[in-house]
Parts: sequence; structure tokens; C-alpha cells
Amino acid sequence: MKKIPITDDTLVLQTDFSNEKIWKSICKLIEAPQTEDQFTANVEFHSNKEYENIELKKILSLLPDEYEHSILFVVDSQSITDPDHSILCIDLVDEPGNYFRVIPSEMWSVENNLSLGNMDFTDFADSVDKENIFRGF
Repeated sequence: MKKIPITDDTLVLQTDFSNEKIWKSICKLIEAPQTEDQFTANVEFHSNKEYENIELKKILSLLPDEYEHSILFVVDSQSITDPDHSILCIDLVDEPGNYFRVIPSEMWSVENNLSLGNMDFTDFADSVDKENIFRGF
């Protein structure tokens, strides 16, 4: 299996290919400006069936040493079937493999603040609801 690609922006990896229409809809939700100031998540989408149904441990093992981002987003089966389309957000720095889920409309906050170092992964992980989903502060 190929290594996870190196990207300029934080990666959004598709691992569920059961519904292409929902995948495209999730991508549009992520890309849409979410604030009055038009903030968006700076991400790159990657769709490759080679990563279909890949497990978290395997994802971590396929990250290249040169991968520079502190997190990785994954659109998995829960993202496709969950009415809120919550996306897996995986910590790659502080506690690699630790994760929470985030709704698409809040990905800008997670990505922007973690990429800039304004906040830590735990700031978001400690603010999830009972379903382990970050829905905003």
C-alpha cells in the first residue's frame, strides 16, 4: 500500500467509497466559508480506493516522515452515514492516534487554529460532546 501523500494543506482522506454523492457533498460543506469573515479550512482532498476501509493504525503507519501537518482528517463510514457527516480528526503530534470527530462547518476552526499553533489538539478534544464530536465552542 502506498504512503499517504504529502500535501501543502492538511489532508482530508476518503476511506469510505460507498456513496460518491455524499463524499462530494461533504467536500463542498468543508470548502464553504463558515464565518462572516469567510474563514475556510485549508485542506486538500484525497480519494484513492487503495485506502478503502483502512484502519487508524494502518493510516498512522503509512504517513511519510516528511508529512508536516499536525492532524489528518478522514471521511470514513461514519462520516458518510452520520446525518451531521462528522469527520475523524487524528492527532499526529502530541498523542499520535488520539482522535475526535468534527462537523464540516467547524473544520475551519480546528484546521486554522492547529495549523497556526494558536491552540492545541486537546483544546478541541476537551470540547467534544458526549458523542466525541466537536461542534464548536
